[in-house]
Amino acid sequence: QVQLVESGGGSVQVGESLTLSCAASGSTFNAKNVGWYRQSPGKQREWVAAIFKFDSRSYADSVEGRFTIARDNAKNTVSLQMNNLSPEDTAVYYCNMVSESGSPILSWGKGTLVTVSS
Repeated sequence: QVQLVESGGGSVQVGESLTLSCAASGSTFNAKNVGWYRQSPGKQREWVAAIFKFDSRSYADSVEGRFTIARDNAKNTVSLQMNNLSPEDTAVYYCNMVSESGSPILSWGKGTLVTVSS
């Protein structure tokens, strides 16, 4: 069974940066669609960014230009570099593999908490 493990969250100040990492045991991210999602308190989980099997990328409007998703095949990880963070980015961040239709495929991991303070 594939398990996803997110890491790299923490507490930062407005304008600072963080890099999140997603690791998968039991599968490879190579040539797969992988997405990052987040869930803020009291809100639905929302899609943030995706990297597709031929390494094209897509971002939600709210993070475009500030976040960068990348894949490291040697480490079998997908990262999310987050710059110029704002309090609105405070959330638990999750990763998942994504189907061709854009739906998350696997069971959700525990996520990693990002807290941005002003």
